[in-house]
Amino acid sequence: MVAMLAIGLTMATAAPASATSYAAAAWGVNYRGQLGNGTTEESNVPVAVSGLSGVTAMAGGGEFSLALLENGTVMAWGDNNDGELGNGEAFNSSVPVAVSGLSGVTSIAAGEYHSLALLENGTVMAWGANGYGQLGNGNGTGTGSNVPVAVSGLSGVTAIAGEGQHSLALLKNGTVMAWGYGETGALGNGTNESSTVPVPVSGLSGVKAISAGGYQNLALLKNGTVKAWGANEHGQLGNGTNTNSDVPVAVSGLSGVTAISAGGFHSLALLENGTVKAWGDGENTQLGNGTQTSSNVPVA
Repeated sequence: MVAMLAIGLTMATAAPASATSYAAAAWGVNYRGQLGNGTTEESNVPVAVSGLSGVTAMAGGGEFSLALLENGTVMAWGDNNDGELGNGEAFNSSVPVAVSGLSGVTSIAAGEYHSLALLENGTVMAWGANGYGQLGNGNGTGTGSNVPVAVSGLSGVTAIAGEGQHSLALLKNGTVMAWGYGETGALGNGTNESSTVPVPVSGLSGVKAISAGGYQNLALLKNGTVKAWGANEHGQLGNGTNTNSDVPVAVSGLSGVTAISAGGFHSLALLENGTVKAWGDGENTQLGNGTQTSSNVPVA
């Protein structure tokens, strides 16, 4: 069986492990080797990622890719200028290489230039760029790591998400922690300051899923509604305004939501009736409603 990963300029959020293992294929731009097929030539059709088997989850970063294997280890390939591959080196790789020292991984996530791994003991490891503290290990901004380091003070984590230059963790008590870039309110803690260690997102409880966007974030609550926080210049918070929010606000008119996804400047929600709502930047038709118009409330 084959798992496929489209590699472009957007980043994936958390990818949980599944019970089934796969080989892998990728397509798109490839100038950093992010397709993992041993070349740097782009492809508009899927190509096999070299030497991978037993894959249970995948995640795509800015110019690199990750694969979680069924044995709980992680492979990475592509851009490594900021240590995104986590193998202790500073050279790009067009084929998968092992992320150093990781075992017992249950979920992976990739930001623009950093990576996250959730371990089976409920703690989180991070590696790569750290210009805004997105590794969460308390080191000064700009001090990245080309091997995994522990995110400070986290336990009982059930899900992770990384996007842009910040990171999120969902705890088993239904609350959310955030760290890294905070200048648009992306940390949701009532400030516009970045943080090198995890801080609680204000006023959230009963959360069952998280998704990190470029500069905004989403939280799906157990009651089927959605909260959002961070950048909002394109209406990506979906609350009827275009004003950033440094604390979570309710996305307007949503109920019965079962899954969420935050993009660079737009957001999506899957409803229990199998339909989809979208909001935010629509200039490139990413809202899927037949227009090129942005919307600050969800549209079908």
